[in-house]
Amino acid sequence: MSVISIAELQRIVREMLISCGMSPLNAEETSRALATTDAMGVFTHGTKLLAGYIRKLQGGGYVASAVPRIEREGPGWAIIDSQSSLGQVGSLFAIRQAIEKARKVGIAYVGLKNTGHIGAAGYYAAMAAREGFIAMVTGNDIPSVAAPGSRKAVLGSNPLAYAVPVTNGDPILLDIATAAVAGGKVYAAIQRGETIPSTWLIGPDGHPTSDGKLYPQHASLAPMAGHKGYGFGLWCEILSAILPGGEMTWKVGSWIFDEPSLPSKHNASFIVIDVAAISPTNEFDDRLRMLINEIHSAPTADGVDHLLLPGEREWTSYRRSLVEGINLPNDVREQLRRAADMTGIQFA
Repeated sequence: MSVISIAELQRIVREMLISCGMSPLNAEETSRALATTDAMGVFTHGTKLLAGYIRKLQGGGYVASAVPRIEREGPGWAIIDSQSSLGQVGSLFAIRQAIEKARKVGIAYVGLKNTGHIGAAGYYAAMAAREGFIAMVTGNDIPSVAAPGSRKAVLGSNPLAYAVPVTNGDPILLDIATAAVAGGKVYAAIQRGETIPSTWLIGPDGHPTSDGKLYPQHASLAPMAGHKGYGFGLWCEILSAILPGGEMTWKVGSWIFDEPSLPSKHNASFIVIDVAAISPTNEFDDRLRMLINEIHSAPTADGVDHLLLPGEREWTSYRRSLVEGINLPNDVREQLRRAADMTGIQFA
């Protein structure tokens, strides 16, 4: 592990993205998203992704100068064509549209088509929660997850995230893959030489396997909690791709393995609820605080100090990183060195 400040990591990433032709503003916002994700300890979806993004930007599959556009809209909804921009660029545009519309009518849905890999879905949900909104974000991806009983992947490890505003506190934040584990964690375990648990992968015979080398060509990720994760993955596909008219399942490209000149055509959805429009703010705050206190004070197992709400561990990591810097694992540093080689921007 090696420590780097959030500001320094963000600066390096910003310069790398600008070198690929991105505008200073888009590079700044994307670098903030990636560095913040690392600061929260979610290393699979932070700057480890950068080298793959740069490969696509340099190859033209992701368009550095792309400007997302609203294809059609109503008072409480919109469909946005991201024009093959980097996923962070399209997603930030989409969540801001959703927030603006929800402020006017109380609740909004925004579908985002033809974007790049969106990174950490929870980042966008948390943005909305910081402004007083409940938010849900979903995405789709090229299939990598089996259905119960299947021998091959049928859905992506489609992300599902939600965030809830907490007055005078950090948002409640859940960000999960609908697979038993995110694909990035499989790659990370393989790179670190770790054994893959048998609950992570489904082999070509439709049964669990612990052979990580089979993934992704000859093995699929297992769905989270069996049929439950499969159902949520399907829900993400419907909200992210079917409803807005984006590409689905195998028509979504692999941003890692496809030729760098090809767009990946990922999709996402953003649902935002204005708490103040539906419930008196003080009443909502009081009721939510009662729930939080009830959970925190629940009896715990031996060795457990207190129960955590979704996101508490990540916000604690973030606040620690603000003071102490980010402990970047070796596999993340390796990818940042690769990005440095690709861009000519120095990274120690």
